[in-house]
Amino acid sequence: MFGFRPDGRRVKDIDPVVRITPYLMPMRCDAQVFLQHKADYELMARYIAKKGMEGERITFMQIIIAAFVRTVSQHPEINRYIMNKQFFSRNCCSVSFTMLKDMTDPDAGETAVKIKFDLTDTIFDVRDRMMKVIEASRGVENQNFVDKLVRFLFAIPGLPTAIVSLVRLLDRYGLCPGALLDELPFHTSMYITNNASIGLHHVNHHIYNFGSTSLFFGMGTAERVAVVEKGVTRMKRFLPIGITADERVCSGAHYAQFFDMMRDLLNHPEKLEVPPESVKFDPRCEYHVPRVEKAAEKAKGQASA
Repeated sequence: MFGFRPDGRRVKDIDPVVRITPYLMPMRCDAQVFLQHKADYELMARYIAKKGMEGERITFMQIIIAAFVRTVSQHPEINRYIMNKQFFSRNCCSVSFTMLKDMTDPDAGETAVKIKFDLTDTIFDVRDRMMKVIEASRGVENQNFVDKLVRFLFAIPGLPTAIVSLVRLLDRYGLCPGALLDELPFHTSMYITNNASIGLHHVNHHIYNFGSTSLFFGMGTAERVAVVEKGVTRMKRFLPIGITADERVCSGAHYAQFFDMMRDLLNHPEKLEVPPESVKFDPRCEYHVPRVEKAAEKAKGQASA
């Protein structure tokens, strides 16, 4: 309330043309714009194969998320959101996605997870953070906060409508508990869906009005496209990504810089192996996340104790 929220700080130094947009387009569904990007599948596949030979397992999704985190480290305006027509800068960089409980059994159900990243993370840090959360959520018997909350809500008729309406109201005025916002996957920097993992094409997913998500990435299965390189026509594979963005968050020029840097990182994922030289934050909104301890390092430490 009054510009204070547990998940961010209000940003007032906004260009007037950008600042007026939430009044013209009050909801995210009013302001969502759709983009398409075709990442070089073959280039990324070669990088993944090279890392595999070095004993480092990397996935396409991890490269995309690592590129996003690195780009946010240089363009903090992308990590803003709009609530009650006001601009806020997040006090964390997080990515949410929906995953299957059991990759071999679609009937086992799904769950939504949210992972916080530090803006100095390398691609290996991003992978380790993702694997830790995924492993903790895999399996029907493992119930995270979202699973337990949804199960509780549907145990009582009418309760889902009442609770969701209450959370919406509290969230609008900054009164929603920070502990709850930390767990809800819809209050996140970016939501990503990996349709390629289930053999589907990419989508331009809608942005949820519930929560604060400003970006949605939708990966699809690889596509073969005819290209001309050095005067020779050949079939080349690309990884299609549908991107939906809240155009109110920042200017088109900021978005252009953001996507240009992401495109460069996807073409050169080796740049993600080292931390950035510097990190930019919005004023009074610096944040850090402790590094995830690798299982091998943990075992080594216990052995030497």
